[in-house]
Amino acid sequence: MADDTPIVETVYADGVAMVQLLGPQDRLLRVVEREHPDVDVHVRGNEITLTGDADAVAAARALVDELIVMTRAGHGLDPADVAVSGRILRAEGGARPSEVLGEAILSSRGKVIRPKTPGQKAYVDAIEENTIVFGIGPAGTGKTYLAMAKAVQALQRKEVSRIILTRPAVEAGERLGFLPGSLTDKIDPYLRPLYDALNEMIDPELVPKLMASGTIEVAPLAYMRGRTLNDSFVVLDEAQNTTPEQMKMFLTRLGFGTRMVVTGDITQVDLPQGSSGLRLVTRVLNDIDDIHFATLTSEDVVRHTLVGRIVDAYSEYDERRLAARRERDEASEFAGRTERRQAQDPRAGRKSGPRDHLPKRGRP
Repeated sequence: MADDTPIVETVYADGVAMVQLLGPQDRLLRVVEREHPDVDVHVRGNEITLTGDADAVAAARALVDELIVMTRAGHGLDPADVAVSGRILRAEGGARPSEVLGEAILSSRGKVIRPKTPGQKAYVDAIEENTIVFGIGPAGTGKTYLAMAKAVQALQRKEVSRIILTRPAVEAGERLGFLPGSLTDKIDPYLRPLYDALNEMIDPELVPKLMASGTIEVAPLAYMRGRTLNDSFVVLDEAQNTTPEQMKMFLTRLGFGTRMVVTGDITQVDLPQGSSGLRLVTRVLNDIDDIHFATLTSEDVVRHTLVGRIVDAYSEYDERRLAARRERDEASEFAGRTERRQAQDPRAGRKSGPRDHLPKRGRP
C-alpha cells in the first residue's frame, strides 16, 4: 500500500531580500501557490516550508530554487516571470528558468529588457547568430520590442553604426487621404509605436539628437527603395502588410556589416488583395543558410494573460472557418462534376427503369 503521509521540506533563502523573492504583499508567493495547489507553502523569516506528497513538493522546490537563483542575480521578478518559470520547469527539455530568463539585453532607466519565455530566448539567440531573422507570431509576443532592444544593444556595442526602423504605411480600415496634415503628418501615426519603444530604451532627450545625426532612422518602407544599407541594424515591422515585391525590394537592400530582423503576424494582413510578402517569403527562403525563421506562439505572449487566451480563441475560430470553407468547396466541386456529367449524358444520375434496357421501337 502506498504511503500517503505528506512530507515537509524546508528551503533556506539565505542572502536574499525576502520582499524581492516574495513580492509586495507576497504577490509572487501567491503565484507559487497557484502553480502548485497540492502543496502548502509557509514562510517564516528566510525559511520556506513546503508540505505535500513527494512529487508535488519536489516540483514546488524546483520552482522556489530557481526563483532564489534569479533573485540573487538581481532579476526583478514579477508574477508573469513566476508563472512562466513554472511552465518552463513542467515542459520537456530540461531548460532552467534562470538560464532562459536571466539574460539581460538592455538596462535602461531602471528597466531591464530580457526574454521572458523559451520562444523569446530562441528568437533573441537567432538574432545574435544570423544575418536575417524573421520573427513571426501573434500580438504581444515581443517580436518588435526584442528586435529593437537587440538593435540598440548592437549600436551601444559599436557593432553597427546606425539603426534603421521601418514599416509599411498600410491602412487598417482607414485611408491616408482623409487624415489631416502633410504627408509626414499622415505617415507619423504608423511609425509611432517604433518611436514609443525607442523612448523606453534610450534617454528620450537623446533620441532626437541621434535621429538628427542619422544614427537612428525611422521611415516608411517606401523610403528604402534604391538604397544599399551598410553597417546597419535594420528592423522591418508589420511585414505581413508588405507585398511580395516590397519584401523582395527590402531584403535586397542588405549591405555589408548589416543585420536585418523582419517581424509580422501572418494572421493580420491588412492588404486589400490579401497577398502578403511575409507569407510568400516563408516558402521562398526557408532553405537558405544564414536566414532564420523564428515562430512565436500564444505561449510567448507577455502582455495581460487574457491576450494569450484571445489569440488562441481567434486561432480556433479561423481553423473552424477554414474547415467549413473547405467542406463547402468540396461540396460545390462535387455538385459541379455531377452537373457536367449530366450535361454530357442526360441519363447520367437518373435511376434506370426496366424499359431503359429495351430496344427503342421505331415508327411502323
